[in-house]
Amino acid sequence: MRNAARGAKWAGVNAARLGKRGAVWARDAGEDLWESIPREEIRDHVREYLGKAQDAIDDVVESEVRDLRKALKRQRRRLGI
Repeated sequence: MRNAARGAKWAGVNAARLGKRGAVWARDAGEDLWESIPREEIRDHVREYLGKAQDAIDDVVESEVRDLRKALKRQRRRLGI
């Protein structure tokens, strides 16, 4: 048990030390990292992707509606309406 307690103490001390070191690094490097992100480029790509997705969805919906109309016409003809 004594060794387990010693190991837990060692892990706690090292975790705290390493956590503090990571926090200091994030504080110091965070702003530089944030500024290095190409937000304008990302925004443009996302807009373009969403536009293409919307066009594709519109095409599929339009095609499905056309197919449903044709199916309705066939059924009406079959029923004599």
